Amino acid sequence: MSSWEIKRKWDLLGKWNKTFLVVLWCWTLLILSGPFMVPEGQANDLSGVVGTYDNQDVIKQMNPVSRLVYYLGDVNCHQKLERSYSYNENQMPFCARDVGIFTGLLIGFTYALGRRIELTLPIILLALIPIGIDGTVQLLTDYESTNIKRIITGLIAGCITGIALKIIADSLDHRGDHG
Repeated sequence: MSSWEIKRKWDLLGKWNKTFLVVLWCWTLLILSGPFMVPEGQANDLSGVVGTYDNQDVIKQMNPVSRLVYYLGDVNCHQKLERSYSYNENQMPFCARDVGIFTGLLIGFTYALGRRIELTLPIILLALIPIGIDGTVQLLTDYESTNIKRIITGLIAGCITGIALKIIADSLDHRGDHG
């Protein structure tokens, strides 16, 4: 696809579609590049508790962009080392399941661009069953999921949610045209 075709398609998008698309791409890239944005070995075990800023000493030493991404991961995710991916000797700012969800949001939203997709409640529920079963069984029993399963179930839930977000963006853009 040439650059003028990309520009033409971009110009066809409404402001909400553009906003969601840019935010999803930026956010996902920030999460995926997180371990490379800090010095090697600076964020090697961030295990903690959801809702708690429990890695403040490590995060305070980061550059402002990394600090924001890792702070949001710290307070919104358990960041258990064994349930997270690491590279550059740094743990990712979010666990494997959350990385799957965020990446799935981006994939689902991007896939839905230029398509008219109808979501029904049964399709949504069907897509959420794998993450529900994997997470709930892990929570209530001795079963320990794998990071591959966490990524896959997160991707499935994220993709369907990304498509739903695209439908919402279309609705907001359409409402803006008429009102």
